[in-house]
Amino acid sequence: MAQNDWKKAVVYQIYPKSFNDTTGNGEGDINGIIEKLDYLQFLGVDYLWLTPVYESPMNDNGYDISDYYKINDRFGNIDDLKSLIEQAHQRDLKIMLDIVINHTSTEHEWFKQAYSSVDNPYRDYYFFRRSANDAPPTNWESKFGGNAWKFDPETETYYLHLFDVTQADLNWDNPQVRSELYDIINYWIDFGVDGFRFDVINLISKGEFKNSEKIGKEFYTDGPRVHDYLHEMNRHTFGDKDMMTVGEMSSTTIDHCIKYTNPERQELSSVFNFHHLKVDYVDGEKWSNAKLDFVKLKEILMEWQLGIYEGKGWNAIFWCNHDQPRVVSRFGDDTTEDLRIRSGKMLAIALHMLQGTPYIYQGEEIGMTDPHFTSIEQYRDVESLNAYQNMQNKGYDEADIIEILGQKSRDNSRTPVQWTNERNAGFSTGTPWIELPNNYNTINVEAAIADKNSILYVYKKLIELRHKHDIVTYGSIEPLYMDDEHLFIYKRHYNDETWLVITNFSKSTIALPKDLNIEGKVVLQNGECNNGTIDGFGAIVIAQ
Repeated sequence: MAQNDWKKAVVYQIYPKSFNDTTGNGEGDINGIIEKLDYLQFLGVDYLWLTPVYESPMNDNGYDISDYYKINDRFGNIDDLKSLIEQAHQRDLKIMLDIVINHTSTEHEWFKQAYSSVDNPYRDYYFFRRSANDAPPTNWESKFGGNAWKFDPETETYYLHLFDVTQADLNWDNPQVRSELYDIINYWIDFGVDGFRFDVINLISKGEFKNSEKIGKEFYTDGPRVHDYLHEMNRHTFGDKDMMTVGEMSSTTIDHCIKYTNPERQELSSVFNFHHLKVDYVDGEKWSNAKLDFVKLKEILMEWQLGIYEGKGWNAIFWCNHDQPRVVSRFGDDTTEDLRIRSGKMLAIALHMLQGTPYIYQGEEIGMTDPHFTSIEQYRDVESLNAYQNMQNKGYDEADIIEILGQKSRDNSRTPVQWTNERNAGFSTGTPWIELPNNYNTINVEAAIADKNSILYVYKKLIELRHKHDIVTYGSIEPLYMDDEHLFIYKRHYNDETWLVITNFSKSTIALPKDLNIEGKVVLQNGECNNGTIDGFGAIVIAQ
């Protein structure tokens, strides 16, 4: 990969708490990441994205930051992070930090000062509002359930928290807030990091504080000054540093994401959107039990592929992260070992042949599955526990609640990485902070490396293809047979090259469209594609 061609890069996401534990306390740590750098180099990825490792009370697993300049001692210390960066760089791996600047923890010194008095200068770092009656200032809902305003009886005011009650939203309209945040980003740039992932960054500009017909997101999603703020942040921090940045965009639009990522606007390098991961929601409701709407999935993926490409923007492409269930359980089939392997390979090919920066979430490359928990006692995530309580309050049957959590909980992706078939999958000598799936005896990195036909080697090959062939990065995309209920077929075009990609999302052998020309050289194949059919969970890439 060319040194500065970040568009050809592949990012590997690390959730440190569940990656590798070197202390035996049941939680992963920075030294645990250092231990596995040779493996990540072997896989071939370019960037390592670490979810937050800053000081935090961990009410939302580090996305509630109490000190942006300190490392959470649960993960290690500042010297450990320095060592990680140095040792990663020795292996041509880059480090991307996750930074949360829409909100801070209520344990942050800024908030403590703000909360102490209505006259404190830090009061304007957050959104404190009085209410004319006993009700909160607006009816906006928190993303984690309940009203988004928390009452302080001492000062008879409310503060805004779009997420957990311990995550108070920052007031970006205050120039002092922005200046302090830019100082934080520049500190980490000077420290030696290579990029940033910005958490829910499109929520930083709040509009009018009015009641909503729904949950209020129309007043703060892609808010009125968000592009001004991101351009200003770019100019004051990473804009001239040749760094890769990605913004997590909540409930956004293609038009906004083109603006966020068009280089001429000097905002961000790329964006995450989540529309394609809501195709198993019922009427937009996450906590529901639904199957994949496959045609809808294709429509959304292709709408974004075409829209971003034509608008000269740039997208992040992914199936999994720390907030999403494991894709092989979600859109594939983990009911048998054969189906897990075949669907895991197919899903990898379907995604990695698209345009955009691919993200691999730890364990995805070996086809790790959801844990299939059977009891609420096994869950740890604040969002899931809140959802459990809400569903109980609504009278849901206990078995239905567990089934819904089993399909949608963020804990599905947070079980420890399965390294070996030894105790606790080689993750820890102690008791892991969350239980592991029972299948680590067969599904683990050691076994995947030993088996040249494992899912791991398909991911390794896909990374090599992206590095080597410009068509994967820069080629335009042509969707085909979009109404087919089983096949996801598209072409990539670049200069005089054309690649045809065929993937079968069904476990059954499916007939190919009769007018589809499959002549050409096979670049990559999973299963057989002949006699006018493709195997169940088959996939093939053909250079034509």
